[in-house]
This record gives sequence, C-alpha cells and structure tokens, in this order.
Amino acid sequence: MIPVAPHNREARDTIRSTWGKETTVLGKVIGRYFLLGTSKEEDGTATIQEQVLQESQRHHDILQSDFLDSYNNLTIKTMVMFEWLSSHCPNISYAMKVDSDIFLNVHNLVNMLLKAPRHLYMTGMVARGATVLRDPASKWCLPVSVFPELTYPPYALGLGYVFSLDLPKRILEASAHVKAVYIEDVYVGLCMRHLGIDPTDPPRGDLFQANVPAEPSNCYWASVITAILQSSDQLSQVWGVYQSQAGC
Repeated sequence: MIPVAPHNREARDTIRSTWGKETTVLGKVIGRYFLLGTSKEEDGTATIQEQVLQESQRHHDILQSDFLDSYNNLTIKTMVMFEWLSSHCPNISYAMKVDSDIFLNVHNLVNMLLKAPRHLYMTGMVARGATVLRDPASKWCLPVSVFPELTYPPYALGLGYVFSLDLPKRILEASAHVKAVYIEDVYVGLCMRHLGIDPTDPPRGDLFQANVPAEPSNCYWASVITAILQSSDQLSQVWGVYQSQAGC
C-alpha cells in the first residue's frame, strides 16, 4: 500500500517497473496499490484527475478517496488504507504501508514474514521514547494543547511498516477513542497503545533503514528491507544494482 500524491505519476511508474513488478515471491502472491486523495491542480488541458483515471484504467492499481491529498491529511489517508484493507482483504495475511521514495526489497520482506507472528503484529523501524517536538518551525511540531505528553508511545516509522491483517479493523475501532494528530505514524502508535499492543522490533535492526550509507557495501541492497532514496531516478539506478547483488 503506497501513499502517493495524485500528480506524482513518475513515482508510480518507477515503482511499477522496479520492486512493484514482483507479483510472486518465495511462493507468495504480492499485490500492490497506490493510495491517492484528490488534487486541485491542473496540468495543461487535462486535469490531474482525468490523468489519474486514464492511468487507473490502464494499470488497475490505484485506490482514490475523496479528501484533499496533502501532508496534513496523511492520517486520513492512513485510516482510508486501514478501512479498505479491512473491508476488501479477508484472506490476506499481511499488508505493508510503504512510502513512494523507498527502496523495498520484497524478497527479504516475504522471507521475514514467513517466520513472523500471524496475529496482532506490526513491525518496521520502531521508535521508542521519541521526544515530542514543540518547535513551531518543525513540520513535526505538536503543541502541548494537542499532545501534552513529553514522549510518544512506541510506533513504527511511516517510511515502511508491515502488519498482520487482523490489525486494521482494531486500529479503526481504536481511532474512535483516540484524538487525531496529523503525524500519521505517531497516530497509528497511539491507536496501538489504546489497544495494548506493542509494535515488534524486526529480527535485525538493520533491515529497515532510514538513511543509505554514503558508500553502501557490495551487498547492501540485498541485505535490507527498506531504505529511503532521494528520487525516482535513484530508485531505477538502485534497482539495477540490487539485481546485480542477487548472489549475496
């Protein structure tokens, strides 16, 4: 499940031609969907919405909901994702929310999940004891009036987290009792705390990476599950390098 802005066709096409084209890994079937809100932008003679409709008719991998697609609405987008998964995926074992600027090693992801719990499970890069930022200049600022606690409960960073499919319905139910904040991964963590469920640390701390080393090792891309990239062009380059590391 890949949240992406409606206008960002380049990111979607790049994912479709790299890690997103994998449909069966280690005998397991993989599905891929892009999550979109709506846009007020226009691009030439055709509106963004018309272009998205054409793209959807071609690829059949777009889920769009009627809310303004913006950074401050990412929590809405995430709840829409949980709602869709809860109602449309009764026979699926796991889902992953992954940002569009991420390299995803689907093989390593599936390999990890083959040994993972099947129930009440969420993992990724888990933040524990993270300090709440109060600086109004920060895009992650939460004033005391919104969130009075000094630290956040444990939560899986939004760059990429995976969860068992019994969680979406429970998180949706919890959201009725948890005050919304616009930092979507923190909000999911607040809902998890309400449920009394702790996110699980991954089997290795280096599987989910925030930053790529300046000089990654020869087997770096074959060893991780996620890593943040700078652009779609970089994803295409990294994909080629990753395929050359298949023997690692």
